Amino acid sequence: MPPLWDPGVSLQLRPRVLGTPASGSVLATRCHLLEQAQPLRLSSAAKRFYASSFSFKEHGIEPDEVTNVTDRILGKIGTNLHKEDKHPLNTIKKRIEQYFVNKYTTEDNKPLFNIYDSFKPVVSVKQNFDDLLFPVDHVGRSANDTYYLNKSTLLRTHTSAHQAELMRSGERQFLVTGDVYRRDAIDKTHYPVFHQMEGVRIFTPEQLKAQNKTPEEFVAADMKDALEGMISAVFGKVQVRWVDAYFPFTHPSWEMEIFFENKWLEVLGCGIVNPQIVRNCGMPISEDGGYGAEGNVGWAFGLGLERLAMVLFDIPDIRLFWSQDRRFLDQFASGENVKFQSYSKFPPCYKDITFWVPDHFHENAFFELVGQVAGDLVECVEVVDKFTHPKTNRTSLCFRITYRSMDRSLTNEEINELQAKVRDEVPVKLGVELR
Repeated sequence: MPPLWDPGVSLQLRPRVLGTPASGSVLATRCHLLEQAQPLRLSSAAKRFYASSFSFKEHGIEPDEVTNVTDRILGKIGTNLHKEDKHPLNTIKKRIEQYFVNKYTTEDNKPLFNIYDSFKPVVSVKQNFDDLLFPVDHVGRSANDTYYLNKSTLLRTHTSAHQAELMRSGERQFLVTGDVYRRDAIDKTHYPVFHQMEGVRIFTPEQLKAQNKTPEEFVAADMKDALEGMISAVFGKVQVRWVDAYFPFTHPSWEMEIFFENKWLEVLGCGIVNPQIVRNCGMPISEDGGYGAEGNVGWAFGLGLERLAMVLFDIPDIRLFWSQDRRFLDQFASGENVKFQSYSKFPPCYKDITFWVPDHFHENAFFELVGQVAGDLVECVEVVDKFTHPKTNRTSLCFRITYRSMDRSLTNEEINELQAKVRDEVPVKLGVELR
């Protein structure tokens, strides 16, 4: 993925050789776009969790009516947990990179896969969606789900956002790791910033013609062999099954599930790269637009590092990855498969808020507001009651906010301040009526 993307700045590729430091989108969506006319006010308890150094002006980005990113999210840019030595996300990242370096080499024993882990998350709508053939009305384009800097620029929602540009530059085998951003629920397994790894391998016509299988069969088999070996490098020997799936940018597509600790778990998505993407990146494909041996055919995969780390290390709450508490970080200093030992005995505090919602209301808007006000002091936000008035047909939702710090006890004063700020902001920002 490119270094910090600015409109009009060309891609500069700087692959990393393993073991050395890493160097340094086309539409108005049809979905309802949330307005952020005024910045949310932060409580004193929340301010210490983030301080944004991101400058729209420095990056040549002009906010507009579509802009919906908050200071809290901008403050995460550059944190780069995946590059923090001994961090559990970094441990898994390095295992996967080492696996590909060892498995795929040139005749003179050089790594076949180039590795990128320093690309910045600001991309165009074209990179994030259009280059990957997302339909114009795809839900992922909605400002309910995506952080827009303006109508043409956003924070990437997946590491696939740079797949096409890398291939246009001549890359044919590469891994990319980075932070990705999505507006989502608030609970122990969802966080607005997480980390993905993307892998791509493209075969030339010469390579495909040398096989005794059809190109589609050969590429699919090569992909599954590579990914089963990769998962074994992370988890050890596990039972694997492949489930048919759908992604706009691959076809056919699969999800890999593993049987780990007596249950099946989804761990990644993958598939054969859509021929249209291959062609759009300047590579020839078969005349029929399919997977003929006279064209280039390849595979791609994507996985979430947090998902793997939570399973492997038995980490119960996704917020922990952002903790700077040595009681958390020191447990993973060995780089081994250790099980997380809980140190937090701090009690939760529950606060309810109920309001009438307008027709255009989306729950993600409320989740975003709560996260902006209270930061990582919020463990979970959930709907606990829904009521539709029989005469007016108005709908009321009751949300329960669970406050709990991973590192310390919260005072009643802190929690009451946070809840009061939420109540103050909700009518102003979301156009709802408190009950």
